[in-house]
Amino acid sequence: MTGWVAVAGLGPGDEALVTPQVRAALDAASDVVGYIPYVARIAPRAGLRLHASDNRVELDRAAHALDMAAQGRRVVVVSSGDPGVFAMASALFEALEAGPQHWRALDIRVLPGITAMLAAAARAGAPLGHDFCAINLSDNLKPWALIEKRLRLAAEADFAMAFYNPRSKARPDGFARALEVLRTTCADARPVVFARAVSTPQEELRIVPLTEARPEMADMRTMVIVGSSLTRVIDTPRGPVIFTPRSA
Repeated sequence: MTGWVAVAGLGPGDEALVTPQVRAALDAASDVVGYIPYVARIAPRAGLRLHASDNRVELDRAAHALDMAAQGRRVVVVSSGDPGVFAMASALFEALEAGPQHWRALDIRVLPGITAMLAAAARAGAPLGHDFCAINLSDNLKPWALIEKRLRLAAEADFAMAFYNPRSKARPDGFARALEVLRTTCADARPVVFARAVSTPQEELRIVPLTEARPEMADMRTMVIVGSSLTRVIDTPRGPVIFTPRSA
């Protein structure tokens, strides 16, 4: 088979944060597949087909990409951030596992990108400087009871935590419940970072104690990072800097 699939991360938003490896794959592609706003970031050019689709058809999108590659197309499946973090790489391999045997002979590559989590942490300082975990707060693909269990156990283990998809119009109450779990389990005023639209012109950054964190401070464009019990804040002339020491 002469076709190939590259699953690529476009980073958090700033075009300067797209890696040269990803740019090279996009330059060589005959087709780009992805969620509508991510495909919109790709400049049209002669010979390039753009296939944009809705956010809840990941497996269909992945199967479409694999099928086009099997026909000899050069396909890039785009995600924001890193494609292996709550994104399309896993969906593509799910489709590969369930699909026809000949798809397994395809040249499939996963090209890393800068995650929203890492971009937000860098803007705030170094809140993920020691052990941490990432949790997707959306209950679209897993039950809320499992999310709550993972939140509680991560807090009991004293991880710093990074939260994806904290609050949406369809899920306005979940983040409030998450904050209650954290307040009950942590019982302190550890710092919380609300980083919205990091690396874009709409970027907003706020650092507040857990006791003052409110659900309305987050939306689907917000990355929330909760420090561990050791995480500290340094006041500087340019604003607060948050970091977690490298030793526990």
